[in-house]
Amino acid sequence: MRLLRLGRIAYYADFYVYPLAITALAAFAIWQGPRGGWATWLGAFVSGVVLWTLVEYVLHRFVLHHVPYIKEAHDAHHQDQQALIGTPIWISLTIMVVFVLVPLNFLVEQHVAIGLACGLMFGHFWYGGVHHILHHWKIEPGTYLYRLKRHHMLHHHFDEKGNFGVTSNFWDVVFGTDLKVRVAASPRRRERGQEPQ
Repeated sequence: MRLLRLGRIAYYADFYVYPLAITALAAFAIWQGPRGGWATWLGAFVSGVVLWTLVEYVLHRFVLHHVPYIKEAHDAHHQDQQALIGTPIWISLTIMVVFVLVPLNFLVEQHVAIGLACGLMFGHFWYGGVHHILHHWKIEPGTYLYRLKRHHMLHHHFDEKGNFGVTSNFWDVVFGTDLKVRVAASPRRRERGQEPQ
């Protein structure tokens, strides 16, 4: 558990390193890629961001809540939501390079591989930022972030078996883990013909 409880520098490193890595990789891909390849790179980047939302859901649902040691570390986050708990950058960046960027280079053109990897990195960066904001900032009701916070706090305080998406509830709806969808109407509400919201 100590590995995932981070100091301030280690915790905030994602917010500096990932934008630099994405910018450097994007510049390299566009400079080295084919003429006009920026459009393909951009399409791959957007695909990577969208793919991240599914990766985020799967990791949260099946890894953070079920894999030994990682589950205990995630439980520590549930118990102390203000603590600086997260994946050290050397682990997440190594995974992005070794298990995403390098294999993709063998499967697709380099600028496409870099675009997909950059999209996944941006998704991870966006997830980290949103998750931090949901737990550490005061958020005004009625905003996009407030809706995300409500969704995420239902996971923390109501039912850990739902609402696994942090940046989006799309996959929770698709896989039936959206708590608004799963909560049954109480007998009194059914009598009045009211359904849960």
